[in-house]
Amino acid sequence: MSLTPPNTTNPDPASEDATLSGLFNILSTAPKATDEASETNLHPQTMCPAFGGLRVVTRIDGAQVCMATDKGCMYGLTFVTHFYAARKSIVSPELMNEQLAGGSIIKDIRASIEEIAKDPSIRLIPVVSLCVAETAGLAEELLPKKVGNAEVVLVRLPAYLIKSHPEAKDIAIDALLRRFATVPTVPAAPERLGKKKKVLIIGEIFPLDTMAIASVLERLGAEGITVLPSQHLEDFREAGEAAAVAVLHPFYELTAEFFSKRGVPVITGNPVGANSVYKWITDLGFALGLEAAHVEKIATEEKEKLKAVLQAQKLEGTIIVAGYEGNEFPLVRLLLEAGANVPYASTSIANTELGRDDHKLLTMLGTELRYRKSLEEDRRAVLKHAPDLVIGTTSLDTYVKEQGIPAVYYTNIISSRPIYFAQGASIMLSMMQSLLQKRPVYEKMKQFFE
Repeated sequence: MSLTPPNTTNPDPASEDATLSGLFNILSTAPKATDEASETNLHPQTMCPAFGGLRVVTRIDGAQVCMATDKGCMYGLTFVTHFYAARKSIVSPELMNEQLAGGSIIKDIRASIEEIAKDPSIRLIPVVSLCVAETAGLAEELLPKKVGNAEVVLVRLPAYLIKSHPEAKDIAIDALLRRFATVPTVPAAPERLGKKKKVLIIGEIFPLDTMAIASVLERLGAEGITVLPSQHLEDFREAGEAAAVAVLHPFYELTAEFFSKRGVPVITGNPVGANSVYKWITDLGFALGLEAAHVEKIATEEKEKLKAVLQAQKLEGTIIVAGYEGNEFPLVRLLLEAGANVPYASTSIANTELGRDDHKLLTMLGTELRYRKSLEEDRRAVLKHAPDLVIGTTSLDTYVKEQGIPAVYYTNIISSRPIYFAQGASIMLSMMQSLLQKRPVYEKMKQFFE
């Protein structure tokens, strides 16, 4: 089709309308790129990864963040810390072009720290440096360690090195542990631990799951638990007293390394699914040096409870799980054990050694796992597998609902509910059964709008 260009010297409204109509017809009838080779993965895949680290440090009681970056980052990250994290503002020196080029950054940051510390209720000032070239390499030695009542800790969160916000949580926790946790540098065998059987749990989990873990560990004979990330600075200090560390999510690599280098046993995996519950309890009991027969008894009891739940709450249907939280694969394991078909699952984090067991099991069961995924890959999986339910990101969910398929947001629906042990499994599977039954409703809505 050829179009006559409009008369630019003396435009005729009628001819302009005809030209625009012609252009519209060309665009609307042009073939759309649907094959994988013709697509480019250019959609934004996640928010600024620094958000994950800010989520950790802003939620600590008595903390006030001092951010070393430019005003563009300040604007966006102030919004997300209010909305998602702790309803707190971020304090920052006036770092514009003049300051960045003039070399007064350290002086300006120190002045901001001193101003923040005038408030006696402030106990922690995390100085967060981001991607700006002049602040990414901020020298920790040039910052004060403490001003007034406030401890000062540098947390480096350069987004060009961090691929997802879960991994930024790991960086923030590691920075706080290095500053506050006192851990023996000599390996401590279980028999040397005496009565000190405290367990440190690493992972942002639902409160009911924390209670369930505490209950099982109390029955085992553990003295108590601490969970990080935490709102309390004291928990970061007490983390060094742990006799064993259970890392529930596979992106906490720096945190796991912090303890393993200091001789503290690190347990991977999590109590999701029958066999994994058994293995998690027995691994933890061994690490704590607890009486083997007693540990075996409790592990078997919890496994049988979960098997009963899985038998009573069977799932039928195909489900796709696609998130960016980094804790998607334990959910996939639970869905598979309950009878669901999960042909595809994706996450924004990397394939790590901490997630090895999940990776081996899920791939063996036939689930295609995609790390560092893109929205386009998730969309192609939806078209390929035609699922009955998608648990995904907001961008994917919008696309899926347009296909007449039920879809829910992973973070709001899954991360806000328990999943561990029999109680968590029962709650999660009950919700899945309800969501799978909504397929006719979504199909009816699609037909209505068409």
